[in-house]
Amino acid sequence: MPVCGALEKYWVKPGTKLCLAKMDCGEKSLFKSDSKEDFEPQFDDLQRQLQDIQKKLYAQNKHRILVVIQAMDTGGKDGCIKHVFSRIDPQGINVCSFKKPSEEELSYDFLWRVHSKVPHRGQLVIFNRSHYEDVIAVRVKKIYPENIWKQRQRHIVEFERMLAEEGTTIVKIFLNISKAEQKIRLESRLADPEKYWKVNPDDLVDRSHWDDFMQAYDDVISKTSTEFAPWYVVPADRKWYRNLCVARIMVDTLKKLNMEFPPISWDPKTIKVED
Repeated sequence: MPVCGALEKYWVKPGTKLCLAKMDCGEKSLFKSDSKEDFEPQFDDLQRQLQDIQKKLYAQNKHRILVVIQAMDTGGKDGCIKHVFSRIDPQGINVCSFKKPSEEELSYDFLWRVHSKVPHRGQLVIFNRSHYEDVIAVRVKKIYPENIWKQRQRHIVEFERMLAEEGTTIVKIFLNISKAEQKIRLESRLADPEKYWKVNPDDLVDRSHWDDFMQAYDDVISKTSTEFAPWYVVPADRKWYRNLCVARIMVDTLKKLNMEFPPISWDPKTIKVED
């Protein structure tokens, strides 16, 4: 599906060689105001539009929507999902988080646990982390050799092509935070006892491999951003701007599907509800 409009700025065009290190994680160029207070009305309007479109998605029971959200630790995946999709009817949305694979999951191919979670007709599914962990983390941590994760990249493209050809609209978003902002967020968690549960010492190990993770994301996003499953790289140091961009991406994407409430075969004027 071709991308157009203001958010083409964050679209990773197929064939583009990405360089996250050169991107400004704190920019807000699509926010047309000098006052942050003006953000709320814009965001509120986007949430309302998303809510209205999702009602048609659910009622029409025709389209499937898959949203993949990836980020470095503290990148804001949970907060983004919570705020952007807060008005969606729970019947029509499902959030799936993919942790370290279980022994059972490891006994199958790496896409087995993912395929069972993709959306059915009328549903919007969000992957909070995803099958991309199986080509990013395993690459940086050298869990599997190069020939395995390169093979998996190819399998992911074909898997997403199959989903798209079967009627799934795929949107993939990388929340791009800076290393400096991650430091601030980690220190904030360490300073608040109520946030200790959010801290995993492994996060600090991953942080020591920051450049390796950025290079891996550069390569994987460049090679898996396609016309049928595009990637967007959203600046995420400003949480409010991150949410605004993701909401805009979702509204613009779903509007292109031209969804409508299903027609009825009867005349409402002829129906009388008895006392």
